[in-house]
Amino acid sequence: MPVTNAKKTTRAPTIDMKLEVVVIPVSDVDRAKEFYANLGWRLDADFAGPDDYRVIQFTPPGSPSSVIFGKNVTAAAPGSAQGLYLVVSDIEAARNDLRDRGVEVSEVFHAGGDVHTGPDEPYLFGRRRIGGAEPAHRSYRSYVSFHDPDGNGWLFQEVTTRLPGRVEAADTTFTSSTELASALRRASAAHGEHEKRNGGQYDANWPDWYADYIAREQAGQPLPV
Repeated sequence: MPVTNAKKTTRAPTIDMKLEVVVIPVSDVDRAKEFYANLGWRLDADFAGPDDYRVIQFTPPGSPSSVIFGKNVTAAAPGSAQGLYLVVSDIEAARNDLRDRGVEVSEVFHAGGDVHTGPDEPYLFGRRRIGGAEPAHRSYRSYVSFHDPDGNGWLFQEVTTRLPGRVEAADTTFTSSTELASALRRASAAHGEHEKRNGGQYDANWPDWYADYIAREQAGQPLPV
């Protein structure tokens, strides 16, 4: 039953609350450990305790959050964790990396406009999956899916430009050299178009233009032209 007398608050949060760990249920701990290690994720812990207790923690590359699984860690049914998002800046590169590691992975897809109706049709947020990247290659719109051996479901989501308000305007951070390189490639392509619009002349201030483009892209602000 919904609570109807809850008071809406507009107070700014006073403490940081960082999502740090997500629990995933598995049936075979060692099999799951091998799978996630094969993904190239960092193994942070493998602890055993009394009462047949064991917990393993992995962290995806560049992620501030980790996953844990083990024995007597959760009562959830193995494979019941679905819709676990991994944000990437290059969906094709992320997919190719999984394939190179021998992981069964879907083709790149995007969500369609019609509502899912059939029980056997793959869907995303109630919308049909349509093959291929989102035609305009807009941020947040292209996906790849894969599962671990228990059936826990993961999604790669391509994010190149954050929505306004998702990133502090003054902050520009990268969690890996790969992510920074992708941002530089996008800035390079955009700067090439910028030079064409200005008669094709060499822009000696290209470092400033790159920096402005990357900072604006991360903050979800209008991009320079």
